[in-house]
Amino acid sequence: MKRVLQRPPVGVARTAVLIAAARAQEQRHLHRLFDDPLAAGLVRAAGSASDLGGVRDLAGDHFVLRTRYFDDELLAAARPQVVVMAAGLDTRAFRLPWPPGTTLFELDLPELVEFKEDALRELGATPRCDRATVPVDLRDDWPTALIHAGFDPNRPAAWLVEGLFMFLPPDAGGRLLHWVSALSAPGSTLALEHVNRAFRDLPQMRPVHQRFDALDARWQSDVEDPVAWLDAYGWDATVTHQVDLAARHDRAVPAITDPRKVGDARIWLASAVRTA
Repeated sequence: MKRVLQRPPVGVARTAVLIAAARAQEQRHLHRLFDDPLAAGLVRAAGSASDLGGVRDLAGDHFVLRTRYFDDELLAAARPQVVVMAAGLDTRAFRLPWPPGTTLFELDLPELVEFKEDALRELGATPRCDRATVPVDLRDDWPTALIHAGFDPNRPAAWLVEGLFMFLPPDAGGRLLHWVSALSAPGSTLALEHVNRAFRDLPQMRPVHQRFDALDARWQSDVEDPVAWLDAYGWDATVTHQVDLAARHDRAVPAITDPRKVGDARIWLASAVRTA
C-alpha cells in the first residue's frame, strides 16, 4: 500500500513550492542552467503552485538565475560543511556534484521538513553527499539544533540564505546574521539574497506582496548597501548583478531586475568570505 504523505506545505511554506515550480519549469528547458529532476515530483506532491502562478510569471526568470548563481558559489567554495537556511524544497544535496566529505545541513520548519522527507522517499531520491535535516523554527534556538545535528563551528562552512532576509523584520535578520557569523570559522563563505527599498516599493510588486500577505509571508526588511551591511558582521562581500549573470549564461535579463525597466530597484545577490 502506498504511504500517505504528510500534509502539503501551507502558509509561508507555500513559497517553497513556488521556487520548486520555477526549477521544474527550467528542467524542461533545452539548454537549462541546472538539472533538478526532483523538482517536478516535489511540486506534484505539494499540490502544484498554481495559487502563486502570477508571482512565478513575474519573477521565475530571476529564480532560475539565482539558483544557478548560488549553485556556482557553493561549489566554488568547496567547504566541508554546507548550511542551507530555510531550505524549503531545495534539492542541492541530491543534484550537485559535491566534493567527497561534504556534509549538507538543511534547516526549516518541522512540518515542512517532514513533508519533504516523505516526498523524497516516494521519489527514491539519494543524496550525493552526507545530509542532515534540522527541523527547527528559525525564531527558536536554531544554532543549538544545528550543532546537535553535527555541525562543527570550528570547521569552515558555506552558508546559503536564499529568499529569506526580506521576510524577516530587521532585528530578526540581524540576529540571524549575528549567529551565522558567530558560528563561522575563518574562511567560511556566505551567499545570500536581499532587496533594497526601491524594489519593495515597485508597482509591479504590489500583487506579489498581496499574495505573500495572504500566506502570512509579508516582506519586512530591505538593505541599501549589502557590502557595508555584511562588513559590519565581519564578512568581505561582493555583489553580482542579474545583468551580468544573464550575459554569463546567455539569457535575457529578467524584467523584474532590468535597470531599464525598474531603475534603481535591486534584488541583491551577494557572496562573502569570513574575515573576522
